Amino acid sequence: MAYLALFSARLRTLLRYRAAAWAGVGTQLFFGIVLIATRKAFYEHGGAPAGLPYDKMVTYSWLVQAFFAMTPFTANVDPEVRKQLNDGSVAYELCRPLDLHTVWLVRNAANRLAPTLLRFGPIFVLGMLFFEMAPPPSALALGAFVLGMAGALALIASWCALISTSLLWTISGDGLSRTSPFLVSLLSGQLVPLALYPDWLQPTLRFLPFAGMVEGPFSLYLGTVPLSGVAGVLAHQLLWTLFFVLIGRGLLACGLRRLVVQGG
Repeated sequence: MAYLALFSARLRTLLRYRAAAWAGVGTQLFFGIVLIATRKAFYEHGGAPAGLPYDKMVTYSWLVQAFFAMTPFTANVDPEVRKQLNDGSVAYELCRPLDLHTVWLVRNAANRLAPTLLRFGPIFVLGMLFFEMAPPPSALALGAFVLGMAGALALIASWCALISTSLLWTISGDGLSRTSPFLVSLLSGQLVPLALYPDWLQPTLRFLPFAGMVEGPFSLYLGTVPLSGVAGVLAHQLLWTLFFVLIGRGLLACGLRRLVVQGG
């Protein structure tokens, strides 16, 4: 299948950047230590929040660092897509017998997955050996977490493809590429776990699609969502993924009808 071949080729290309991955591991370890130390001070002097015990907070923080390359804080516009739309080379993409939105979706999935595969293993090992990171409570919880991360990858890729599509409607994508990652990471539980938000706000945050990118799968790992709730997490991710895909395809169709490529 052409899209699978495109995904595989993109993934293999990005997996070559091992030095950058090791630099990323060092960065995530540093920020993980600082973040946990800061939160520990709040737990010790401000009272432990009821929604997330200290040991689970530590593991949650390391999960954020291990999957930082996949989570929304890095969900910027694909630079190659931006270049194609700016210089008109997107016309070559339109000549190919492939669906453009699916191509962008596949590219974004590979862009998120490749650096994650290179980084998460060392962080897991070091986190569990030296920094109080705990394993999942059971093998079933681990399996549910893997399914949840697969759903999160699809959801994040569909969101990134939607942001890429928005370039057809703007002169520059800098505004969206700078605003969207911060907004989404704040609402997804990446910067602050959703369990630490006020009780009255948590239902709304968990309804939004961004919870399925971080909080949902991480809750499966921690066991704060029981195995009976796995189907709910996956359904939440799937429905919002389909929503973003449908909106993205609609915007792309409208944008291509008004697209003008000049030159020869």
